[in-house]
Amino acid sequence: MKRPYRAYLFDMDGTVLNTLTDLTLSLNKALVTFGRRGDYTEAQVRLFFGSGIAVAIRRALLFEQGVPIEKLVLVGTDREEEIVRPGMIDPDLEEKIRTFYKPWYEEHCNDHTAPYAGIPELLRRMKGQGILTAVVSNKPDGAVEKLADDLFPGCFDYTAGEKDGIRRKPAPDMLEAALKYLNVAKEDAVYIGDSEVDLETAKNTGLPCISVLWGFRDRDFLVSHGATTFAEKAEDILPWKEHA
Repeated sequence: MKRPYRAYLFDMDGTVLNTLTDLTLSLNKALVTFGRRGDYTEAQVRLFFGSGIAVAIRRALLFEQGVPIEKLVLVGTDREEEIVRPGMIDPDLEEKIRTFYKPWYEEHCNDHTAPYAGIPELLRRMKGQGILTAVVSNKPDGAVEKLADDLFPGCFDYTAGEKDGIRRKPAPDMLEAALKYLNVAKEDAVYIGDSEVDLETAKNTGLPCISVLWGFRDRDFLVSHGATTFAEKAEDILPWKEHA
């Protein structure tokens, strides 16, 4: 017998919000402030993000040093050593850039950011049907709260971004915390994201994953990382409310 999912857990960047312009401007500002290359395009920056700002900064710095952009997916994983030579990483520089970026981005995170088409209507429809919703992101927690409050007022029952004391995605901790807060069992929830990190996060948490096709990764990339269920537009998400 099929029954509806009780909760939908969403990624933020590339899933409910097009944040790419503000991410690009803020990352370039932080990099150039410390004498690094600061002319990255949105097409490049979309591949830097997905695993949080620390990984995005490292990817940018490694790309500047000649690491092919298609190899940057290994940064932040246990295979990072395959592309990193001794002396390529300067932890002190990375920390300085990250420390500058966080407050700068929080101040400017809503300069050019907007919901993807149909997302606000989808969330309001879910609310009207009594479906619980959450947004769980690897972006700084302060920016997640600000964007959720400004662009989706009253739409999410739970929001969470990267903060001390809880492992970021793809570890299951953030989604498990959301499920605990919502008081929903894993078998009654589904996760929606746009990247390989989201696919791995869902797998690690024991949730099914819907991959959206309007975000930071294309279909071929997602398929190569195991995606099997896709949404081409926001309204495609809600029909997945029934499961065995």
